[in-house]
Amino acid sequence: MKNNRWLRIGGTLMIGLFVAYLDRINLSVALPSLSEELGFSGSKFAITSSWALTTFLIGYAGANIFGGILTRYADPKWIVISLMAIWSLATFFTGFVGSLFTLLTMRAILGTTEGVYWPQQSRFAKAWFAPHELSRANAMIQYYGQYLALSIGFIILTPVYNLLGWKYLFFFTGILGLFIALPLFWIMLKKESEAPFLSGKEVINNKLTLKALGGKPIFLLIFSNLTQAMLFWGVTLWLPMAVKSLGFTGFSQGLGSALPYITAIVLAIPVSYISDKTGRRLLFATLGLIVPGTLMIMLPMIDNNLIKLIVISIALGYGASHYTANFWTILQTNVEPAAVGPAAGILNGISAGFGGTLAGFIVGIFLKNSGSYMPGFMILGLLIILGGISMIFYGKFSGKRSV
Repeated sequence: MKNNRWLRIGGTLMIGLFVAYLDRINLSVALPSLSEELGFSGSKFAITSSWALTTFLIGYAGANIFGGILTRYADPKWIVISLMAIWSLATFFTGFVGSLFTLLTMRAILGTTEGVYWPQQSRFAKAWFAPHELSRANAMIQYYGQYLALSIGFIILTPVYNLLGWKYLFFFTGILGLFIALPLFWIMLKKESEAPFLSGKEVINNKLTLKALGGKPIFLLIFSNLTQAMLFWGVTLWLPMAVKSLGFTGFSQGLGSALPYITAIVLAIPVSYISDKTGRRLLFATLGLIVPGTLMIMLPMIDNNLIKLIVISIALGYGASHYTANFWTILQTNVEPAAVGPAAGILNGISAGFGGTLAGFIVGIFLKNSGSYMPGFMILGLLIILGGISMIFYGKFSGKRSV
């Protein structure tokens, strides 16, 4: 197992997150015709679509927080298998929805189950990989699957939508989970008790305290991750439609929507390796907030639509490659081992759940008032710079310059 844990644990969970993110982004592709069929196109589109896109994140928020805490004594293998079965069924049956209420219900189920799923990944990373491997392990488990789905997914799903219609997006992604990822999880994943880097004492712990979560500096990490998630979700939820508004249609729309995430994948390979070798994870994570924020606030000043798309792509790609894996490594190495799952759930629930929901509405409101996605993207850029400042203070108050 020692020699193949990267493939068996890391690779399997990467595929799982790939499927999970396809299930998240399919609605962003399907919305134009789905809104017409369910009666919220035209003047209702911006605000109603904000609800449709963020209902997933509303369920995701609470499920991350409470799921991470409530499942801390259960084996993560059986948790992730059960959850994937439920959310894949919800995704498949979304293809049959005939009302806005039913759509929101299916998205809430998806968000709730994927919310409980997310913190289990940190438990796998902490248990199966040594401390000096964690940036690479997190990149594999919590990064590559996500960004492969966002890059390849938009390229694949956009033509499927254009050719077959919105229903088949949900049929296709639901079947991937039920008949490919789910059997793979059952065969490949191992029980936590067999993990090489987690002892029995670490699995069972007493009360979950602020000290176990890393003390007061954890609030600075929470704020930084909140702003990063706001930029990520605020752009990702609306990206296919924003790219279309810049004049890209058909295959170029799919490719343009994928470009930020292709950039992220390319940059992440050297960044995760260098951050593990140098230990300068805090510096990489801080730059992963300040640099993209600076780029995003420039968008309203750019007249050329192609350059706008390139700036968005560089901002998201640079930010994700420098911040994401390093942030989760910082968290995993600064909380008590048994608190890793709950800590990951709390931070991801607050950031992706609440922050992502707020960001989706920020972009939607600016879209309604200005007719453009760029002002909302600029506001998110300003916020993520504040997140970078928060990381600087985290280094000061926690006494850490590297992790």
